[in-house]
This record gives sequence, C-alpha cells and structure tokens, in this order.
Amino acid sequence: MPSDNHFARFWQKARGLVRNVKRLVGDSLQKEPNGDDAEKSIEEFERLSGSGNSGGWRFDRDEIHRRR
Repeated sequence: MPSDNHFARFWQKARGLVRNVKRLVGDSLQKEPNGDDAEKSIEEFERLSGSGNSGGWRFDRDEIHRRR
C-alpha cells in the first residue's frame, strides 16, 4: 500500500500540473486581445471545410511529404 508520503508527492505534482495548464490557457487567451482572431479562425475553418464528399480522395501522408 502506498505511503502518505507517496500521496503527498502525487498531490504536489498534480497541483503543479494544474498551475501549468492554467498558465497555458491564460497565455493563449492573452494572445487574442479582442477576440476577433477566434472568430476569424472559425470563419476560415468553415470556409476551408469540405462538404463531406471527398470524391474518393484519401489522405496520404507520404504524398504530403513528397510535396515539400
């Protein structure tokens, strides 16, 4: 059975991870000062998204790498 010390170390690491995630989210939100970037991203995604008919085309990772 794990000792109390084991659980204490676990919770200490967990709290550190929560702080890191909160920092990442905060940094991400600060990069979009007026929120317009999110709306533009959504519009671009919708514009570039297909209609669901690929015409038989399938993703080929090797083909993508050959294009570079």
